Parts: sequence; structure tokens; C-alpha cells
Amino acid sequence: MQGLIFRNKNRITLISGVLIIGGLFFRFGINNIIISDLMLIIAAILALMPVVLQAYHALQVKIVSIELLVTIAVIGAFLINHYEEAAIVTFLFLFGTYLEQRTLSKTRSAIKELTELVPESALLLDETGEFIEVDVDEVDEGDVLLVKTGARVPVDGQVISGEGYINESSITGEALPVHKINGSSVYAGTILENGTMQIKTDRVGEDTTFGRIIELVEEAQDSKSNTERFIDRFAKYYTPAVLLFALIVWLITKNVEMAITILVLGCPGALVIGVPVSNVAGIGNGARHGVLLKGSEVIHYFSKVDSILFDKTGTLTVGNPEVADTIVYYHNEQEALNYLASVERESDHPLAKAINKYFESAELYPVEFTDVIRGGGIVATIQGKEVIVGNRQLLINRIVEITEEADKEIANLIEKGDSIVLMAIDQELAAIIGIRDQIRPDVKVELQRLVRMGVKQLTILSGDNQGTVDRVATNLGFSQAYGNMLPADKADYIKVLQNRGEVVAFVGDGVNDSPSLAVAQIGIAMGGGTDVAIETSDIVLMQSDFTKLSHALGLAKATARNMRQNMVIAIGVVVFLLASLFLSDWMNMTIGMFAHEASVLAVILNGMRLLSYKVKI
Repeated sequence: MQGLIFRNKNRITLISGVLIIGGLFFRFGINNIIISDLMLIIAAILALMPVVLQAYHALQVKIVSIELLVTIAVIGAFLINHYEEAAIVTFLFLFGTYLEQRTLSKTRSAIKELTELVPESALLLDETGEFIEVDVDEVDEGDVLLVKTGARVPVDGQVISGEGYINESSITGEALPVHKINGSSVYAGTILENGTMQIKTDRVGEDTTFGRIIELVEEAQDSKSNTERFIDRFAKYYTPAVLLFALIVWLITKNVEMAITILVLGCPGALVIGVPVSNVAGIGNGARHGVLLKGSEVIHYFSKVDSILFDKTGTLTVGNPEVADTIVYYHNEQEALNYLASVERESDHPLAKAINKYFESAELYPVEFTDVIRGGGIVATIQGKEVIVGNRQLLINRIVEITEEADKEIANLIEKGDSIVLMAIDQELAAIIGIRDQIRPDVKVELQRLVRMGVKQLTILSGDNQGTVDRVATNLGFSQAYGNMLPADKADYIKVLQNRGEVVAFVGDGVNDSPSLAVAQIGIAMGGGTDVAIETSDIVLMQSDFTKLSHALGLAKATARNMRQNMVIAIGVVVFLLASLFLSDWMNMTIGMFAHEASVLAVILNGMRLLSYKVKI
């Protein structure tokens, strides 16, 4: 029977809500008190069943829980035939519990998403010199593996033959693939976008960098799952105090009615309803404004945040490299750009993709001949002209003069954080193209707003090189920025701040960010990021809208403040009623229940104010 009740807890909540609406309609719409009372009684009894069972199980392990508080409040309401109070209190309690469990239950699926990114098989060099497909669990340290274009690297290792460009966004979070040659390190879970290479295995399974990411997520989620809700801690002391007080009064006065009155007055429906109403209203406001807040614990911690740490790529920046600067020396600029677009159509290099996107409207010429220079670029023939597109060394090797003026331009673009693509036509420098990840619009304004809202420290933690990170930090006004950080480094830095007693939030968007999102008290994911990051996080900024971050913080502070106000209202009413019971002759159950109804209405209206919350500019 107990299992049936708990399995159908959500259905019970829904049925109870429908019965309450029906009961209120029959009372105020048709004026049929009998049917109204019957529907409210059934609603209260249904909703009370799981609450009573939870209170009973808690008492078995000597815990006086919030469920016992609700049970006593409902019994008190029944004793004075106040069925609306009984039904509404139990319904709202179950509904508040449902909302919190619903939003938090998804985090566990993040582990499954992570493990699916690791390949199940690998191409292993056997004793005959052939590569055979084996289960990745069969690979040992020192084994030689073959990785082909488009495949995921199955282990941590070192390149011993071949070269190519590897997308390491699952580890470092950076958008631009990294060129790997002999001696370069590679990581499990990364993707070889082009090229073929043989790697010697260094670490396998749980010992890989990617395996460590999964372990960090698991550890952080376990540490969070044991956090006790604030209202439970409060009820642990409050409920026994009310019960003991009523018992003492009965022993001294032998007045059963007064003892029951104390139980009724001392079990405020406003206390039970106040926090869920604030949570529901705050979460509802966030959802309407593109912010998903996953529960009351998230709101509590985020409202007290001291430091906010940011991943760079995909968070402060858009995450897709784009052409940022174009300098053309050729006498016919449009013709030069047409040549560039025509050559880059022949390449699948990430920088070529950025150029193709930027110059997608360019006129394309037939390419008569191409020669791909590994690690350098492309040499092509178009309309009888030799067109070279690539890096500085390629142009020097093809005896293209790079003037002092051009060198200065290249240095300036590198200083701005650009990756450089050069083009020469018939051995003369024709164009310099600067490509970089663009900073999100309005980021600087949003960061300044966070400081005004009380955030003490803003810091960048990125897997990109320190020079690029420093340039972004300077543009945005960050005082602290750290580059060359692997996921474990970021998580360790967060733990250092937490050990100092700081409440830390981390903002990221990639798989590599999931350990930091889980370790921080508050993990904030961009909605356009990976499913793993979104599910591991506590707050999601939908549509990757960075400007919603200040709304999320302001809403969390307002919701936490609203919860405290509701607690004060609820407890204040109880203190007033109990004091009036002993210090006046006019206090009785009827007046007390009327005051309860007024306090319930007060906390509901106070909570509903959050629905109209807007962050102050």
C-alpha cells in the first residue's frame, strides 16, 4: 500500500488540486456547503496520505520532520472543521516538493552523457604489424593505436607518426582545433577532424583526463545530494518545541481544549506554504525570462555568491571563430577576396571554414590546380595565377616578401588575439586575414552590473593560451584571468576559493566545464552548450543569452529575501497568536484560524510579487 501511494504521489497531488478547485466552486459558486466540504475532505485526506507516511518513517529513525508539522496542522484544521486549510496546506506542500525534485532529478543523467563520448573500440597494432579493431578495455599502456579522420581518440597518449588537427573542445573547451605532430599529447574523447596518426598509449580508462572529468562530476554530485533543506532544519527544532509546549500546558492546566488550541495555533500553514510559494514564483519568473533555476537550494546559495568564475570560449565569447580583420594589398580588392574564397573552398581546415562563411557571397573561380602543404596551407592555380593561402612560414618558403609594414599589421592582429591567414598572388602579398572568437555582445556591461549587485570577484578560467586569455580579460575589465587550465585545474581552483569560505559560481558551456559546474556551489550553463553542462548545472541561461545572468542573480537575491519575509510573517503570526492566548481573553480557535488564513494569504501575495520582478539596470 505504501509503495502504491508513493508511486502515485504526483497523481495524488493533481487529483487533490482538482478536488480543491471543485470544492471552492461548490462553496462560493453554487453555495452547496455539503458537497464542498466533502470534496475538500477527500482532497485533504488524499494529499495527507504520503505526508503521514513520510512523517511516520522519519519518526522511526527519531527525526521530527516537516511532514509531521504538516500532519499536525491538518489534524488541527479538521478538529475545527476548517477543511479548506487542511486541503490547501497538504496540496501546496506536495506541489512544492514535486517542483524541487523535478528540476533536480536530471543531473544524474549527465554521467551517462559523458560516458557516451568515449569510444568503445580502438584500432590496435598487433604482432603482425596490422591494425585490428578491439574493445577499448583491452588497450594497455604502451600499445600503439591508429586514429583516422573523424574518429574520437580512445586513450590519452602521444603522437608517434602522422599529423592532423584535433578538436579538443571536450577537454579544453576551445573552439579552434589544435595541430598535432610527432611528440604531441592527445586526450581521450577528443576528435581528429582531419589527418591520420598513430599514438602510443599513456593512460587508459578511468586514468585518462576524460575519465577524471567523469569522476569529478560524480564526486561533486554526491556531495551536493546530501545537503539538507533549510526548512527541514528549522522544523527539526520548531515542531518538537510546539509539541512539548502543548504537553506542558496540558499537564499544568489539565485544559485539553487549550492544549489543542496551542497545537493549532502553533502549526502555521504560512510556514509550510511560504517557502514553496516563493520558490514557485521565483522559478516561474526565471522561466519566463529565459533563466532556469533548479530548486530552493540553488536560490539560497546563488543569493550569497562571492565569486563568479567564467570559462572563456562559448561563455564570454560566441564559441565560433569568425573573420574579424581583413587587410587587402592587391590592386583589385574584390578579385583578391574571390581568389581567397575559391581556394578555401578546397580546404576543410577550421580557419578555412570561417573564411568561407564570411565570404560566402564571393564569386568563385575554377581552381585549376591545388597542392596542400601539411601544416602550412594551400598552393593553387586560378586563371593562370599562383595563389598561396596559409601561414607566414609557407609564404616565406615560396619566396613571398613580407614587408615591414605587413609585419607590423600581423603583430597588431596577433596582439588582438587573431589567428592569421596570409594570401599571396603571383608571389606578392595580397591580403592578411585575422580570425578570432568574438566576444559576446553586452558582456562588459553585464559584468559591471554583477559587480554593482555585490559580486566581489570576477575571474576567467580557460584552457586557451595565457596570451589570448589576457587579451579578453583586458577588453572586459577582469582583474584575474588564468589560461592553460585543464578541467581538473579549474575544479581545484574552485575548491581553493571554497576552502576560504567563499560561495563560488562557475559559468560554462562545454563538456570540459561539467566538473567545475558540479564542484562550484552554483554551476551556471549557457543554454546553447552541451547537454552534459546543462544537466550538471544548477542554473541554465536559455538561448545562451549572457544578459540573463544579472537577472538570474537579482532574482535569486529577491527570492531568498522573499522567503525570509514569509518566514518572518509565519513565525510572527504564531508568536502573536500564542502570546494573545495567554495574555488576553479574546483569543480562541476561530480567531486563531482566521489569523492563520490571513497569514497564508499574506505570504502567497508576497510570493506572487516575484512574478513581476525585473532586474534594475
